[in-house]
Amino acid sequence: MSSPAYDLVTPEGRDRLAAADPHNIVRLILPRVASGPDGADALHRAVAEAAGTLRDWERTGVLERDAGPALWVYTLRPSDGAPETVGWLAAVGVPAAGSRAVLPHEDTFPGAVEGRRALLAATATDLEPIVLAHDPHPGLPALTAAAQDGAPTLEVTDADGVRHALWRVTDPVLTGPVTAALAETGAVIADGHHRFAAARAHGARAVLALVTPMGPGGLQVQPIHRLVPDLVLDEALAAASAGFRVTELPQGSEAVAEVVRRWIADPLESGLLVSDGARLVRLGSPTGKVLDAVPREAPGAWRGLDVVLAHHGLVQRLWSRDSDDGVVIAHGVEEALDGARRRSGVALLLRAPSPADVAAVARANARMPRKSTLFVPKPRTGLVLRPHDD
Repeated sequence: MSSPAYDLVTPEGRDRLAAADPHNIVRLILPRVASGPDGADALHRAVAEAAGTLRDWERTGVLERDAGPALWVYTLRPSDGAPETVGWLAAVGVPAAGSRAVLPHEDTFPGAVEGRRALLAATATDLEPIVLAHDPHPGLPALTAAAQDGAPTLEVTDADGVRHALWRVTDPVLTGPVTAALAETGAVIADGHHRFAAARAHGARAVLALVTPMGPGGLQVQPIHRLVPDLVLDEALAAASAGFRVTELPQGSEAVAEVVRRWIADPLESGLLVSDGARLVRLGSPTGKVLDAVPREAPGAWRGLDVVLAHHGLVQRLWSRDSDDGVVIAHGVEEALDGARRRSGVALLLRAPSPADVAAVARANARMPRKSTLFVPKPRTGLVLRPHDD
């Protein structure tokens, strides 16, 4: 009955999950109701439907409440050999406005926040966790390892091959020190900005969160690319040459996607890549025309990011495109390149900021452009829910 987080589920994916299992959690996080008036009334009916479904599942035993409070160790192990992520799933206090205990790094959209707030108000339940990356603490690794004694309480492998394993921990010998250690750390929101904002708008005292370390044992950051439809590559390069050094890359017999993936993975590389799906060009050494497009009042940790230079210097200034209306987000290299081919445009391929870059931006009270970071692996929705009536 689990699913990806609500904002990763396409309408088609939602229908497939709902059809495959009458008790899939997607029926709660993305409720559907009969067609009718749009706007606030439609939202009210949708969240009321979710609340009714949740009550039915509790009454019929589809969902079972724990007898008492607990913490959960949560490990996520990708099948491709990438490092395992380990963290603690728990209720995290929602800090007062102005507190720096939990810092966002991306902006939110009011409509999306209101949708999550209305769902929270109707269900009185955290249906899926946000994800926090916390400052390292010297005592936590040993406590986390000790809590994984024995077989997991719950284990599932998702469609991407990620193994999710959870251990329910109730022993105060462990829960007390873990809670105290985490209370000494600050955290950055890795995933769930809208759900965190919704919890705060709802007046919730706490929010369900997977708390992972910043650095070893924590999440990885993957790039999110851009697609600019209806832009001929030669025209894009001519405009880009006013602010970048333009270098066409030889590909030999390799596919464009393979060259791009190798470039993304190389820590010594720099610049941006653009492609129409066939040719591949590097944009490097940004000039003053690009750098001057970046707001000077922004902190240094923010101004030097590739996604910022791409957003302000290339897309908006040199290509004269609106980044909200004229640009499409692509979560993978193949998706971006295929979109460039199908839509007669160019793919703008970016390297991911590091977790340290994200933390530096958040601590400088800055915000990245929307869809700048993709933290992976993602926790599975539907494994643990948190009712607010305790």
